[in-house]
Formats: sequence, structure tokens, C-alpha cells
Amino acid sequence: MLGAELSPGSPQPDLESLPPRIAPAPALVAQPGWREAQPAAGLRAGGRRPVGMGNQVEKLTHLNYKEVPTADPTGMDRDEGPRIGVSYIFSSDDDELEQQDSAAQDMGGEHPVPQPYDPQVQEVECSVYYRDECIYQKSFAGDDTTPDERDGGGGQLSTYTPENLLNRCKPGDLVEFVCQAQYPHWAVYVGDFQVVHLQRLEVVNSFLTDASQGRRGRIANYLYRYKPLSPAMVVRNALEQVGCKDRELSWRNSECFAAWCRYGKREFKIGGELRIGKQPYRLRIRLGDKRSHTLEFQSLEDLIMEKRRNDQIGRAAVIQELSSHLQAAEEEEDPGAQTAAE
Repeated sequence: MLGAELSPGSPQPDLESLPPRIAPAPALVAQPGWREAQPAAGLRAGGRRPVGMGNQVEKLTHLNYKEVPTADPTGMDRDEGPRIGVSYIFSSDDDELEQQDSAAQDMGGEHPVPQPYDPQVQEVECSVYYRDECIYQKSFAGDDTTPDERDGGGGQLSTYTPENLLNRCKPGDLVEFVCQAQYPHWAVYVGDFQVVHLQRLEVVNSFLTDASQGRRGRIANYLYRYKPLSPAMVVRNALEQVGCKDRELSWRNSECFAAWCRYGKREFKIGGELRIGKQPYRLRIRLGDKRSHTLEFQSLEDLIMEKRRNDQIGRAAVIQELSSHLQAAEEEEDPGAQTAAE
């Protein structure tokens, strides 16, 4: 009988006569690269980054915008109710700030001298839609520039030096610091010349001039079109998170954190939305007066990461990247057009 104790003198059982036993399941081994930050350049042609879907870890190559995955990477789109869709594991934008801090310390603690910055030259005009509702818009169309704002770009997208920005901020305002070839850095102004922001995987309270790191900034209250919370609630949301870091964080970057403080939307948090295979979010990028390109995403979090990547590489690079893709797509759709023209 199985489980009975055998005395030293008892005959040994015939192992072949015993019923087969189920072998223990092998222990799960963490896949290399899972939850590790990947370089931001991984989204460009030829780049690779790990992608998580349920318990699977797949490697996808983002060759162009036409190949953004929308379903099971194995090709089996099973109808088994709600499931977690494919999502890119993006890098932490604040790594760029850490590198800049190190450079500043090497220079004796002084911030690098900011370079001239023109938003209309550097930044990408775009709109974000959830289904048919516009929830975000950055556009220079219709912005009026007053004489004392000409150096800042004009209108609501004007940028100012940190010292001038302090004179315009009120508690509860969102502040966006911008600089060429860097990710935008967002913060919440809480009064007394201070802001709360997510920096280097920690929510910290800093003076606005220190958080700017010498970059120009703007008040970013009107980019998102959600209904804001009261200024007191925005400040409270921000201050309650001071000290959170590493795995305690619920936001992937400074923009998601600041926007959550002001609007209270769970969509700004990591995993705040259930991905069910559909793509309700659209990012419409303006390429010219009569030309635009639209990308679709399963979550607002993923869309924000792509939008921030565009801000980091700059308007000229985005237009060149998308124009090359659109030209290739047009040639695929009408391969005989060029032959007919000849």
C-alpha cells in the first residue's frame, strides 16, 4: 500500500507494479529582460523590446507603424472573454534626467546652459481621441503671440524661463519643462515656489527652479481636456505621494503622474485599463496643412509613451519617419502607378 512504512526486513515492493505518479510541475523561471527598462530607441526601426501578454514574453521588432500588434502574437485570436492584450514595456523617461544630473554634478553642480528652444520648430502638433471624443490637443493654429511672448512660441504653448514661470503659476497648475532632444518633464505646482514631480523613480518635492534643471517651461493645464479636480485636491493628491518610489509607483513617467494628480483618472496609472484587444485610443499626428497620420492604441498609457517619444526625437524626425512609411504604403497600394507614369 502506498504511504505505508517499510521495516528494514520487509521485502522491497516491485516498482513496475506501482501505479504511475504524476511528476511535480517544473518551477517557473523568470524570463530574462522581463520588467527591465529598455532603451527608448527600441521603438525605432530594428529596435527590440520585451512585450508581455498574460504569462508570455515575446520579442517583437517594431519595423514600422503598420505593424503595431493588436492581438495574440501567436496568431490565435481566441474568443475567451476579456484578456490582457499586447503592450510594449517602455523605458523610464526619468533615466534621461539622471544622466543630466550626473553631467551637472561633474560641472560643479551647475545646470547646463539651456539652448534656444522654439516650440513651433521642435514640437509635434497632435490630437488624442478616445473613440470620438478629443481628450488632448497640442496645436499652434490660432495661437496669438503678444510682443512680450515672441521668444516663447506664442499662445498657450509659450515657454518661459523658470523665474518668469514662477510669476504665472498657481497651486494646482501642471507645469511642463521642455528642451530639445529630451523627454518633457511634468510637475505639479503646490505653492511656495515648490513642485511635486516623479523623478528617477521617486516622487519628490523640489523648488520649481531646481526641477526645471535650466529648461524652459509652460503651464500645461489646457492640453488635456478632462474636467480637473479642485486646486486643493490636486495639491493634496501630489503631496500624499511624496516619498513613493520604485515598486510603490503607479505611474510610468512624470506626465502620467502629474495628469493623475490633476484629473484623478485611473487611465494614467500603470495597468489602469483592461486591454481587451480593441484599440479605442487614437493619436493623430499632423504632418502638414492637409496631411496627418493616425496611430491606434489599446491604452492611454501606451499612447502617452509614444507621444513623449515623438517629443523627444523632435518634429523633423517624426515627419521624416512617418513620411517614409506613408510613401512606402502608397507604393504598395498602387504598384502600377509609377509604371503607368513612365
